[in-house]
Amino acid sequence: MAASDHDRPVTVRTRAELDDVLADSDRVLTMVRTEGCTICKSMEPILDNVARATDAAVVVFNPKEDLDAVEAFDVRSVPTFLLFVDGELVDRRADGFVPTAELVAFVESD
Repeated sequence: MAASDHDRPVTVRTRAELDDVLADSDRVLTMVRTEGCTICKSMEPILDNVARATDAAVVVFNPKEDLDAVEAFDVRSVPTFLLFVDGELVDRRADGFVPTAELVAFVESD
């Protein structure tokens, strides 16, 4: 995924699709969500902002079709934000709504 492809979040449905993004991008912010999650829905414009403000690929992952990913990433609530650097999970947040500036700082931290 080229840097110019990072200006909008992408949606993935399976761990394999997520793995493809992880292989193509140095830094990836993934929001794990479910249908009907109102906080997740309210995060959509924030994710757009993060995609434009950072070099990270931003991914929305609804693991409904790949429930093994829920266990693999130890997701206990939604939204859960997973930060990957060079394909490795380096940080996570699972504390509900996150304002743009806070999420950008999270993505840019190491």
